[in-house]
Amino acid sequence: QVQLAESGGGLVQAGGSLRLSCAASGSFFRLNDMGWYRQAPGKQRELVAVISRSGDMTNYADSVKGRFTISRDIAKNTVYLQMNSLKPEDAAVYYCYAQEFGRPYWGQGTQVTVSS
Repeated sequence: QVQLAESGGGLVQAGGSLRLSCAASGSFFRLNDMGWYRQAPGKQRELVAVISRSGDMTNYADSVKGRFTISRDIAKNTVYLQMNSLKPEDAAVYYCYAQEFGRPYWGQGTQVTVSS
C-alpha cells in the first residue's frame, strides 16, 4: 500500500509562486509515473503534470506549460511541482498521483488559492 502526503499549498497572489511536494510512504516496490492533477469547484479532475520514474520524460497540460515544472527525487520517493506566474484559474485542489504496476494511488489533496 502506498500513502501519498502533499504539502505546500496555500494562498498566493496572482503572479506569485508556490512549490508543492508529495512524499510517498508505505509498502511498495517501485513507483513508476508520479504526477499532479487538480480539480476546481464544479470541474472535472485534470492532469497538470506527470513525470516518469527516471525523470527523463515529463508531460504538462497546455495551460501550465512554461509556468510549472515537475521534478522528483527517487531516493526520497518525492515529487515536486514548482508553480510560477500563478493565475486565478490555477486555483484548485491539487492531488498527487503515483502508479505502481498499473495501480494508481492518490493523495488527499492540497488547496491552492490564487487571489487576483
